[in-house]
Amino acid sequence: MRPSKTDFPLDQCRCHLETGPIVLVGSQWRGERNLMVMGWHLMLGFAPAHFGCLITAGNHSHRLVRESRECTINVPTLDLVDAVVGVGNSDGDAIDKFDAFGLTPEEGEIVSAPLVAECYASFECRLVDDSQIDRHELFIWEIVKAHVDSSIERPRTLHYRGHGRFMVAGDEVDRSRDFRVQNL
Repeated sequence: MRPSKTDFPLDQCRCHLETGPIVLVGSQWRGERNLMVMGWHLMLGFAPAHFGCLITAGNHSHRLVRESRECTINVPTLDLVDAVVGVGNSDGDAIDKFDAFGLTPEEGEIVSAPLVAECYASFECRLVDDSQIDRHELFIWEIVKAHVDSSIERPRTLHYRGHGRFMVAGDEVDRSRDFRVQNL
């Protein structure tokens, strides 16, 4: 049976097209740090690992990442949903989001932006291409260091659906036996 599709509001398409899991973006510039929630991002390459994301100029983190040219990308799981919502609904100009939501900043090995200790994966990033920031608010990063708890086989990551609703990653379909690896 085919789905019964109808017209849908264009401003709500994100509810069906959001890419990967919700991430927390850590930033720091001249002693000021911030944490923001991001649902729209994409991998742009594998070797080197390039990562793209939109950070609007109205967001407090925009200035920090633009000036420092670095950030961290931290992947929370379901147990952090309340902290994620709190971070997303607060202003970094007004509060320290790490303190306010019980998150632990950790020093990176390469960048000065803070990692989030409670996240199962954290990636240190340096700005590799700033050519699309002014036009599209698109930052293109190179992941320069990855920290992942590999003992978590199926992380229950959050995926934003809009209007305060999330889906949680869960079941896995394994088709690896049918997959042909191609050299990149």
